[in-house]
Amino acid sequence: MDAPPYARIVEAIRGRIEAGDLPPGARVPSTRQIVAEWGVAMATASKVLAALRQEGLVRVLPGVGTVVGEAGAEAEPELGRTAIVRAAIRIADAEGFDALSMRRVAAELGAGAMSLYRHVADKEELELLMRDAVFGERPLPAAPPPGWRAQLELSCRSLWQLYRRHPWLARTTSLTRPYAGPNQMPYSEWVLRTLTGTGLDDTTIFHLHLSLFGFVHGAAASLEAEAREAADTGLTPGQWLIAREGDTRGLMESGAFPNSVRIFLNPDTELDLDALFEFGLARFLDGAGVLIAGSRAG
Repeated sequence: MDAPPYARIVEAIRGRIEAGDLPPGARVPSTRQIVAEWGVAMATASKVLAALRQEGLVRVLPGVGTVVGEAGAEAEPELGRTAIVRAAIRIADAEGFDALSMRRVAAELGAGAMSLYRHVADKEELELLMRDAVFGERPLPAAPPPGWRAQLELSCRSLWQLYRRHPWLARTTSLTRPYAGPNQMPYSEWVLRTLTGTGLDDTTIFHLHLSLFGFVHGAAASLEAEAREAADTGLTPGQWLIAREGDTRGLMESGAFPNSVRIFLNPDTELDLDALFEFGLARFLDGAGVLIAGSRAG
């Protein structure tokens, strides 16, 4: 009996790896490339990559894609809640949150869609588990640095790096309906503990905590769209603005917006999300310092 299509493709890619045509660290064909090269459905292509991961031949690097693993790498564990959550995170990292569905995760794992529901109630629960799992990637240290400002800087930068690593995270996180997951709670506890030692009352601590989180969350809101645009166009934000210059030339040359022309077309003011985050964080903590100094003086 002929092998199913996915198995034949797995064998072909395995052959390339064993022959050295795809050395460790090299990107293997993506699902879209597999579809184009072998003329199969997207679900079949996903099953191919899942099978290669389960054999330990490839691994997923966030922001890069699926690459050939090192010799002797462990095979991916069998289906279970952890494997399902990891697969969902891989999909969201590589293809964006809109690509995520229970059916898509099942295809990624080479399993039936209904089998996932034995481990995860629905997509909403999966999203909560994904969010909490990524918070577990960067736990805050047990011993905080001295001083409230250094502690808040550390927690905010750790949170920013999580958003950077997983651009979809900002979309799934709510300021008004937070999820108290075991990996997320330490972040809130860290900030609340830090502010508790400053002399502020509980209401002010609560507002300051949420405002600080809202700043980081807001700064991260553009990360997913920027990652998608960068992948689609290959342009940095500055290059994109230059490419679109013709669309706005009339406005810029009208003389009605001299300050916009001076600032936006100044090469020293190129948009950089990390620089914007650091600038905003410093200004936010400057303001918090004034608030804390006032409470201590009172």
